[in-house]
This record gives sequence, structure tokens and C-alpha cells, in this order.
Amino acid sequence: MRIAGFGFRSEATLASLGQALDQLADQYGAIDKLAAAHSMLPLVEELGRLRGIEVITVADAELPTVTTLTHSAQSLQARGTGSVAEAVALLAAGPGATLLGPRVISADRQATAALAEGDSE
Repeated sequence: MRIAGFGFRSEATLASLGQALDQLADQYGAIDKLAAAHSMLPLVEELGRLRGIEVITVADAELPTVTTLTHSAQSLQARGTGSVAEAVALLAAGPGATLLGPRVISADRQATAALAEGDSE
């Protein structure tokens, strides 16, 4: 199961998320599900509806429990994790999940996305 997790600024648009998702798909191939922290869910749910992909919700309180590949100072201060996208992807993919690589950043720099692979259904 390959799950794309997202992190983004309040200024991010649906196009920002879509462009980051397209980068992941171009780089890694098929994506099974999308994931977002509960507080960031509406925009990711809209992307999921448009693309026909199920969305998994991750509790915001769980974000600091995950070790990420990248370490954004802004993300650490705001959410307690080095990368919201990477943390969300790992949490949604379940125990033992691994990141396929570091997060990608949308062209407008408003959104990030990361892909994790795990056994979560």
C-alpha cells in the first residue's frame, strides 16, 4: 500500500497539492491512498474526490511521534515534526512503514507531499 501524505501552508491551493501529488506519481508510480493531518483534511479530501482516491486522516497529536527524513524548522515549530508530509504518510501507512524518499515541494512552495509504503489497508 502506497500512501501520499501532505503538508501545506494556509495559502496552499488545490493546484499546489495536485502538483505535488503529480511529482510523486511521476517519480514513484501508482499511489493507493492520500493522507492528511486532521486539521488539514478539507483540502486533501477535495483532492481525493477530484482524483478518485480514498483519504486517510491522521491525528495531529501523533505527528511529533514520527522520525522524518527532512527537518524543516518551520514545521518543527508549528507541528512538532520535521516534515508534516512525511510524518502523515508514515502514520497512515501503519507500523513498519517506510518512506520511498524525502518529501517533494510544489512548484509554488506552498505544499509538500511524501510517499510511504506499508501494510496498512
